[in-house]
Amino acid sequence: MAGKKKNPYAKYAFIGLIIALFACVSTGLIASANVLTGSGMFNLEEAQQNVLNIVLQVSVGLLFIGLGVYAFLAPDSIRRFFTGRQARYGSNSLILTLAFVGILIAVNYIVYKNQNLFGAPWDFTADQSNTLADETLQILATLPDNVNATAFYTANLDYTAAEELLQKFKNNSNGKFDYTFINPDLDPVAAREAGITGDGKILLQMGDVQEIASFASETELVRTMVRLISPEPRAIYFLQGHGEISLEAGAELSYSVAKSTLEAKNYTINTLNLLVSPTIPEDAFAIVIAGPTKPVSAEEVNLLKEYVENGGALVVLEDPRYFTEFGTAADPLASYLTREWGITLNEDVVIDPASSQNPFQAVSYSYNPSHPITQNLTANLITVFPQARSLSISAEKENVTQSWLTSTIDSAWGETELTNDQLSNDPAVDTQGPLYLAIAGENTATGGRVVVFGNSFFAIDANFDVYGNGNIFINSVDWAAEQEDLLNITTRPQTQRIFNAPSQGRFLILVLITVIVLPGLVVFFGISSWISRRRRG
Repeated sequence: MAGKKKNPYAKYAFIGLIIALFACVSTGLIASANVLTGSGMFNLEEAQQNVLNIVLQVSVGLLFIGLGVYAFLAPDSIRRFFTGRQARYGSNSLILTLAFVGILIAVNYIVYKNQNLFGAPWDFTADQSNTLADETLQILATLPDNVNATAFYTANLDYTAAEELLQKFKNNSNGKFDYTFINPDLDPVAAREAGITGDGKILLQMGDVQEIASFASETELVRTMVRLISPEPRAIYFLQGHGEISLEAGAELSYSVAKSTLEAKNYTINTLNLLVSPTIPEDAFAIVIAGPTKPVSAEEVNLLKEYVENGGALVVLEDPRYFTEFGTAADPLASYLTREWGITLNEDVVIDPASSQNPFQAVSYSYNPSHPITQNLTANLITVFPQARSLSISAEKENVTQSWLTSTIDSAWGETELTNDQLSNDPAVDTQGPLYLAIAGENTATGGRVVVFGNSFFAIDANFDVYGNGNIFINSVDWAAEQEDLLNITTRPQTQRIFNAPSQGRFLILVLITVIVLPGLVVFFGISSWISRRRRG
């Protein structure tokens, strides 16, 4: 019986397999890169994304070409693969693989659709960017009534990220937050009745009150819920006319970040100059006196005293006299605080030996855990007060409750004779630690409140987001304005980490490594192993 004629081209069939293997690996890598960019983990410029898509298409094409070349040059091998023992073993492996993948998909789908049963998903990001902030969790846990969110998204706008965010809000609201999606193109009446004029807006409604979030982000939704809880605007006035810190962005010293943060909590921020108009507006929830470089006059202090006695509130931030233009002039505001509230602004500068690089930078060592302003501030969230003066509770006053808020370490002291000589603690004349850096007072008879800091620089734009600086300032305004429900829900933008290739050349190198070098190593070791087995027979 004559043997079958040998295929002379079969020996070249391996070339097709190598091409297919290269293309298969590169297709998987580039497809994974597309998934990562699509999920927002990385961000590529449009030209770079186009290059990636072209390479993906070429890889897929080469995959099919390589398999086709192998099938054309070695048809007997293909026939044996589908009919011989390898086919049986291969089919078993294929079935097991498909079953394993199917189980993974089913389990993930069940967990995703039933997150309330399985709990919140794990978040391994460095800044917990996939987990709601503590402030958000707090406001969701204390919602006074049910909140319904209606997201208006047309077919032109992807709503996947918005739905995931709203689902997180729902999962953490104890059943008080729910949401629906409406396509305004299909239901224009609903959009018109809700006052929606654009795409991607979210209507939040609690009872008869409603507010609109301009876009789907955690910060925007929390701000909108704050306005929903407290729909009436609350006016805060910053005193001006004595060299106080500006509220305008771009100034050398500015409170613009503090201003925008308060506005996000539905406060209306205004300025007040009692030297020009000696009348305090009736809508003032609190008056902030931030870093005057010259004394507030006795006439102004009398107006402020009358305002506080009628239930008003002051937040006073006075720097050490040494760093102002007070000179030896009297300070009527400090005298009022001592006389009426028993809170004294000491004539010193806090020296903190724990701050080795800058001893003039006072650092909070402990907080008062029983006061609403600081009860949620922990020891690992310090506050930093550059060039501060110390405070003291000098005397008890009738109907007045005084509470320290934060203090320094024991070894800090208040330097009373600041010179160019080396700093040293003289117990005979200097104020001994621990030193109070902030004190709050409340008159139970009149309802008046004051919060006093021995420093104003801690809340300027450059320092506002340093550790707990912004928290304690905003909490102080909330408490002074009797808005305790808004304490500790100041939102922060999440850290965004995106990958931007610095140049087209470097991006090309990255593509070459992922498409050629890494797959080539896999192919090389695979072929080496195959040749080694062939030689061993």
